[in-house]
Amino acid sequence: MTLTLTSLGGAGTVTGSRHLLEYNGQRLMIDCGLFQGYKALRERNWAPFPIDPKSIDAIILTHAHIDHSGYLPKLVKDGYRGPVYCSSATKDLCEILLRDSAYISERDAERANRLRYTKHKPAVPLYTVADAEAAIEQLTPIEFHEDIHLEIGADFQLRRAGHILGAATVEVRWGGKTIVFSGDLGRYGDPFMYDPEPVRNADYVVIESTYGDRTHPKTDPMEQLGEVIDRTVRRGGTVVIPSFAVGRAQLLLYHIWMLKKAGRLTNVAIYLDSPMAINATDLLCAHLDDHRFTPTMCDEVCGIAKYARDVEASKAITSDVMPKVVIAASGMITGGRVLHHVQSFGPDQRNTILFAGYQAAGTRGDKILKGADRVRMFGQDVHINAEVTSLPALSAHADADELMSWLSGFETPPARVFVVHGEPEASSTFSARIQDELGWRSDVVEIDKTYELGGTQ
Repeated sequence: MTLTLTSLGGAGTVTGSRHLLEYNGQRLMIDCGLFQGYKALRERNWAPFPIDPKSIDAIILTHAHIDHSGYLPKLVKDGYRGPVYCSSATKDLCEILLRDSAYISERDAERANRLRYTKHKPAVPLYTVADAEAAIEQLTPIEFHEDIHLEIGADFQLRRAGHILGAATVEVRWGGKTIVFSGDLGRYGDPFMYDPEPVRNADYVVIESTYGDRTHPKTDPMEQLGEVIDRTVRRGGTVVIPSFAVGRAQLLLYHIWMLKKAGRLTNVAIYLDSPMAINATDLLCAHLDDHRFTPTMCDEVCGIAKYARDVEASKAITSDVMPKVVIAASGMITGGRVLHHVQSFGPDQRNTILFAGYQAAGTRGDKILKGADRVRMFGQDVHINAEVTSLPALSAHADADELMSWLSGFETPPARVFVVHGEPEASSTFSARIQDELGWRSDVVEIDKTYELGGTQ
């Protein structure tokens, strides 16, 4: 009997993480994410799943971000009935994210049919809110560092990954082998999240490579954020920040809180316009063990912005002519209320679109950041005349040096490292660096290719 690894997503791209372990005819999947970005990638969400969902025995989530959890409702819709293990915070966040993803899917289908800008007749959602609720029922929270034994004979444990609330690395012991999945690793010395926990031993390591070909600038993200807001406000403009609702929005609020404590931005209104981000922010105080903030800091950071909980409040932000800061999801401008803000504020050169996170290839955010003067939204072209800039130092992803630091925590070299979750250049550059600097065997994983890991009889 041989243990095998097959990546059904999250290989050759930063989205759609779905890693399958098979042993003795049984199946364990690590992550169950949505593909995002280029149309060819998004279409994989609609294609028949490569294996029968009913044949999967269990799923383990590294964290709640949609590119790691967002396919769960579709898999459940198509027949998956097993447990979905995750940390407690990941469960709470998934409840928010999956419901929101389903709502957006239903709403977009309805709007496409109503406005007739779809080639499909009729347009249908990938999954519904009812499908999301069914998936949520299968979420099974566990503690960090708790040894979990599965009926298929595998054991696993979660460690903190430092990326967002609840984010974990996963250590699986199965078939006489130990396989560690990094998930998305966070930064060292982050003011919000704890450092990624080290892992000492493994036969095989599956590691992300989002920033595998670069290092983050050493600039102070708070100072850079303050400068962008200051110059935009001086010219009477609004700063629109497309933000991931979970993790990034909360870190932005922290830096704005720090700026205001320093006496800056005194007359600048701050809006958080994302029900999902608002709910995620509220969870900070419910999971104090998962981050560095004290209860007092939680209260103050969460209170620094005005919350736009309903559509009318969001519309009021758009119609407000005063300079302001608007934080809205989604982070790559693939959906959510930020679309309307980009549509309203993007054409005016007084305003700024400030990117605060990774932009996957092919997304609207990627196109705007690369200089596109117009993007397609709601069936029409939206001109982008606003200043466009970014905060690379604010990333919640470890850069290449930090990924290497995490690997250096292994006391013995693994037999093989598998590089995933990166654009091709980032993954290949990082894989070469592992081989050159550590002398370990490293391979960039190809999607749908099966790798033999050995095993015991």
